[in-house]
Amino acid sequence: MNTMTTVSEVLNALKKEGYTVDFNLQDNCLICHGNALQLSPDEFQVDRHYRFEGMSDPGDEAVVYAISSARHGVKGTLVNGYGISSEAMGADMVKALQPKTP
Repeated sequence: MNTMTTVSEVLNALKKEGYTVDFNLQDNCLICHGNALQLSPDEFQVDRHYRFEGMSDPGDEAVVYAISSARHGVKGTLVNGYGISSEAMGADMVKALQPKTP
């Protein structure tokens, strides 16, 4: 299997799988600026996530989430830094973005 090592490689691969919406994090919802869609934590699920650790710069640390919403019929991605920047999320959003265990 081909190993993807950069955020852009993962985003390109996910786009080919239909994750075409670019989500942005805002307080306790995900927003899509393209069509002003807002998803609250109970309206989406994280299908997969990919963690990247900055080799030389901790500022390069990021998580890419593959997110889908059956209710709204959309699939997209969210890129989020972790560490300091992730502390601004509300508790419901933090819980919604946690990897699900089978």
